[in-house]
Amino acid sequence: MLLEFIAVVSAAFAAAGIALVVNHLTRGRLPSWILPFAAAAGIVGMIIYLEYTWAERVERALPPGVVIAQTNTHTAWFRPWTYVVPLSNRITAVDHRVTLRHPDQPDLVLTGVILQERWALNFGVQVIFDCAEARRMDVTSAVTFTEEGSPEGGTWRSVAADDPVLREACEGGENGGRDA
Repeated sequence: MLLEFIAVVSAAFAAAGIALVVNHLTRGRLPSWILPFAAAAGIVGMIIYLEYTWAERVERALPPGVVIAQTNTHTAWFRPWTYVVPLSNRITAVDHRVTLRHPDQPDLVLTGVILQERWALNFGVQVIFDCAEARRMDVTSAVTFTEEGSPEGGTWRSVAADDPVLREACEGGENGGRDA
C-alpha cells in the first residue's frame, strides 16, 4: 500500500511537471487552473491504473503451481469507468502444490483454495472436491478420513458442474496432484 501511495504522489508531481513545461513552452498562456487539474488527473489516472492491474500483479506474484481459477468483477457508481470495463476485485486460486488424491477415491481431490480480495488479507482453506458429484467440503477440525480415504464429519455443499474452481481442482494440475 505504501508503494501505491508513492506511485500516486509521483504521478501527481509528474503530471503537474508536464503541465508546467507545457505552460512554459506556451509562454504562460494556459489558464491558472491547469496545474492543479493536471495533478488531479495524474492521481486519478494512476489510481485507475493500479486498480485495473491489481489482478495481473497478484497473478504474476503467485508461485508455480498456484492457478487463478476465478476472478470476480464489479461496477460502482463512484467509479463510473467500471461500467465500461468492470473492475476485478477478488480472485480465487487453486494451490496444486498441496493437491492430494487417494487411490481408493479417484473422484475426490483435497487441495488448497486461496481467496484474495483487493485491500484485504488473503485467506487459504483446505477443500475436498467431489469431481463426480460436483460438490465440495471445507476441511475443518471435525473432518476425519477413513482408511479408504472417504471424508467424514464435514458438510458437502453442491456446486455447479461448470464451477471454475471445481474444474481447476479436478482437471487442472493433473501431474501436480500427489497420491495420499
